[in-house]
Amino acid sequence: MRITLEHADGRPACERCLLADTFLTRLRGLLGRPALGEGEGLLIRPANSIHTWFMRSVIDAVFLDRDLVVVGVAADVKPWRFAGRRGSKFVLEVAAGESSRRGIERGSRLRITPAEQGAGS
Repeated sequence: MRITLEHADGRPACERCLLADTFLTRLRGLLGRPALGEGEGLLIRPANSIHTWFMRSVIDAVFLDRDLVVVGVAADVKPWRFAGRRGSKFVLEVAAGESSRRGIERGSRLRITPAEQGAGS
């Protein structure tokens, strides 16, 4: 399922975001997918940690609590690494540097909105 993530003030955080909320979608994650581009991401739910085993690209991992408030950001997570944050219920994976460019930082409040029809399809 595609969603959009926005800051509480409406600024875009991730325009083309896949929601991974089943066992199989969480298991697959970004494996076998091309590197994430600008505005693309994967929101994993439930999750409090991620790994980048078998991945080829560097990512930012944004850890969110149950209210979608950022509890931590692991920037530039290289392949074959692990990252996690206590209190996290969601993890947003975006391209390396994208969290900073989008103003996503500890304390930021995000919200989920349905993806626009036809966007990225």
